[in-house]
Amino acid sequence: MASDTPYLLSIDHLLDEDESLVWSNAREFTQRRLMPVIEKHYEDGTFPAELIAEFGEMGFLGATLTGYGCAEMNPVAYGLTMIELERADSGIRSFCSVQSALVMWPIHTYGTDEQKERWLPGMAKGELIGCFGLTEPNAGSDPGSMRTHAKQDGPGGDYVISGQKFWITNSPIAHVCIVWAKTLDHGSDTPVIRGFLVPRDSKGLSTPITKGKLSMRASVTGEIVLDEVRVPASAMLPGVQGLKGPLSCLTQARYGIGWGVLGAAMDCYERARRYCMDRVQFDKPLAQFQLTQHKLVEQHNAICKGLLLAYHFGRLKQHGKLSPVQVSVLKRDNVEMARDVARTARSMLGGNGIMGEFHIMRHMANLETVYTYEGTHEIHTLSIGRALTGLSAFA
Repeated sequence: MASDTPYLLSIDHLLDEDESLVWSNAREFTQRRLMPVIEKHYEDGTFPAELIAEFGEMGFLGATLTGYGCAEMNPVAYGLTMIELERADSGIRSFCSVQSALVMWPIHTYGTDEQKERWLPGMAKGELIGCFGLTEPNAGSDPGSMRTHAKQDGPGGDYVISGQKFWITNSPIAHVCIVWAKTLDHGSDTPVIRGFLVPRDSKGLSTPITKGKLSMRASVTGEIVLDEVRVPASAMLPGVQGLKGPLSCLTQARYGIGWGVLGAAMDCYERARRYCMDRVQFDKPLAQFQLTQHKLVEQHNAICKGLLLAYHFGRLKQHGKLSPVQVSVLKRDNVEMARDVARTARSMLGGNGIMGEFHIMRHMANLETVYTYEGTHEIHTLSIGRALTGLSAFA
């Protein structure tokens, strides 16, 4: 494992040479380029935009996609990069995850050749940034109730989009917004959800930044406000319609989250272990106390089991056998595990646990957001319950 801390369960022997190299390179990059600056960015509520081009050079953007300058990593290698990005900060992993899974992936999967050529090469280099507009002020866990709508101005004509999206990662700095809206296909009276590529310079588009966050402060969050924004018919993603479109994108992103939170958990556990080895109370290190060892064992074992789960699902994904409900298991269980590890680590440092220089409180606050976004813990629980029983507990 890419760590100086001993782990009794490892996946090193299960990785091929390329995967091991990707992991070590990602660890070296984040430790060298991100760790010296991340706490200052978090305190200031800023994102290290100066590093975006380097994310592209490292292959972090559109990592699993083929062509267009993308790294073409397999799902396990991609997951390992997510670990190291979130070991630095959940906001950094979120940036790369949104760019890769929520913007580049749908363009690559559902877009036209023209759309792919226009957007993907620049996105892979970090020259162009995208965002994903699904959540609305009154439509979070129930995206089918969205109010954003697109009306076509005559057969084959432009679409005019109006609505508002909320809690949108990267929107204030995005060059293009993927907006999911309800529209009427010609000849149909039933609205259907379609995706549209809305460029930054579109008249009537604004992306105000979200202020006052106490979590994910090193991530840029905003809105997408569409006031009769006109886009050509060619802006629509033609390859998908209905909720399958945005939900399939979220499945890709949730997969990365299930790996990424392992990095936050590892960083918290490793820092807590080092602290307890060095901190002396009652003439012996904290790590020698039984209760401290119990906490370290619980953290260590939970992380290792989470890593094995992610690896197992990664190989399933590599062979095209990973289902959306299995991704819900991965996201749900590993995020809950990471949040618990962060909370325990925070308590092990006592008062120092809330100090920025020890990094744990930052992870702990970030993970409260990750616990909620891209499917709340409760929604994933109900999705898994439906799969187990065949009965839906959704309203």
